[in-house]
Amino acid sequence: MENLDVMVLRTLRDWRQAGRRALLATVVRTWGSSPRPVGSIMALAEDGAVVGSVSGGCIEDDLIARYSRNAGGDGDGAMPSGAPELVKYGITADEAHRFGLPCGGTLELLLEYDPEPAALAALVAQLEQGRLMQRTVALADGAVQLTETHAPDELAVDAQKLVNTFGPEYRMLLIGAGQLAEYLATMARFSGFAVTLCDPRAEYRSGWSVPGVAVTTEMPDDAVIAFRPDARSCVVALTHDPKLDDLALLAALETDAFYVGAIGSRRNAQARRDRMIEHFDQTEASLARLRGPIGLYIGSKTPPEIAVSVMAEILAVKNAVRLPREMDVAQAKALQDG
Repeated sequence: MENLDVMVLRTLRDWRQAGRRALLATVVRTWGSSPRPVGSIMALAEDGAVVGSVSGGCIEDDLIARYSRNAGGDGDGAMPSGAPELVKYGITADEAHRFGLPCGGTLELLLEYDPEPAALAALVAQLEQGRLMQRTVALADGAVQLTETHAPDELAVDAQKLVNTFGPEYRMLLIGAGQLAEYLATMARFSGFAVTLCDPRAEYRSGWSVPGVAVTTEMPDDAVIAFRPDARSCVVALTHDPKLDDLALLAALETDAFYVGAIGSRRNAQARRDRMIEHFDQTEASLARLRGPIGLYIGSKTPPEIAVSVMAEILAVKNAVRLPREMDVAQAKALQDG
């Protein structure tokens, strides 16, 4: 699985380039409780195919019935043309019940009919190159303007335009193939990360079986440089081999990666830090961002449990969640020892 917004836009681009009629729905306002946040998007093709989500499913069903061929719903199944349209769901209690919205929930969608294929292709291309893009839609005629930006911003809508920011995919670079890497890569893919695996060891790569993961055979430090980690990237070392892990981790610490860490015990993590200070002129300050032992303390023992622990920590850091110290592996085990 990839970043949901990128997946929606990429699929919509493909539909439109193939000549299929389609619409793009964006949640632009919510009142009360809402199943999906402002900025959520979905695409609907004329044959009823859907990607993305703007609710728990009931509003999607209504849109399919109204705007797709042979839908069998209350509408005529015709995909409209022309300027974008704002529609509201859940205004009354009956509608909230009908559409499965939480009590008192109301949301407003902007529906863009037959978005221009060239503009969609340009947006997807920029996102795939790691750029943060602002998409402005003129409500009068649906004209789209794309602008690169350097800071995420919340969706804004007024009587003239909709402005929505789309970020590039979150990315994960794994150093070292193996069972743990397979579980972690799978979880990362389902969490919206584009995953790259680096392992120069043919004997470890031979059993790799996770689809959708890019594989590189470069030495790990070269792979980190080629990967060009940014603020939406994480680098995780899993080999337990200092010859492979150490230089890659040092290279990653010089980037804006939001998470840099390595698997291993408390003893191994301390030994790694000691090596880096003694042999690579590092200091405790320069290693402050290096995580290890990685993961949240959940008593994990098996590779899938350890992968859950590591993925949970990565997502917590990504989402800026401040975790209690007792969840830190080293702290938890130190408390147990004490």
